[in-house]
Amino acid sequence: MRLSGHPSRPFASRRAVLRGAGGLFAVAAAGPLAACSSDPNLYALVPWPGAAQAGGPAVIEVRTPSVATSLDRERIVRSEGDYRLKTASGDAWSEALPSMIGHVLTADLQQRLPGSTIFAQNDAVATTALAVVELTLTRFSRDAGGHAVLGGSLAVHWLGHDGGASDVLALNLPVGGSGTAGLVAALSALLGQVADRAAAHLRALGPVAPPV
Repeated sequence: MRLSGHPSRPFASRRAVLRGAGGLFAVAAAGPLAACSSDPNLYALVPWPGAAQAGGPAVIEVRTPSVATSLDRERIVRSEGDYRLKTASGDAWSEALPSMIGHVLTADLQQRLPGSTIFAQNDAVATTALAVVELTLTRFSRDAGGHAVLGGSLAVHWLGHDGGASDVLALNLPVGGSGTAGLVAALSALLGQVADRAAAHLRALGPVAPPV
């Protein structure tokens, strides 16, 4: 009766009234307030070291990757399997996933291809790319067996010229532990493997574009 007699009383005060009626109701009332005040843990992919060797095109653009809609979300997709996709309820990406993957892949390639100028799409640059790297991701999480998986396709080609290469990607690595940090580390390492393949294809193109 006291609760209904004071409709404008703040939630915290109403919780105190309910506490007098029994502890069970006090816990139920406190839940939404606690949930609203908690912030997610933010995670970021990191560049992964690889073998450095010059020989690719002089200027390379990494296009913003195409990421499946099921993966392109704020909450980190923790696992896929049994017709279900599970997100990490308290863990989120620190920025939009396609943009973050594009910039990390760019950093990976900058380390692997010394002597080439490599930039991510939409970055402010004063030069024109000779070759481009395009990545499509359809899987980027943990599978039912507990491995980090990266699936999709990779294409490397001259800009405006014939010649290039493409790969179907089906990569996996064990995850250290069951937490989100281990998954993000393994996904960073898998992205490093993608960079290894892209760098090899770029070296095969050579430093100079073919004649038109």
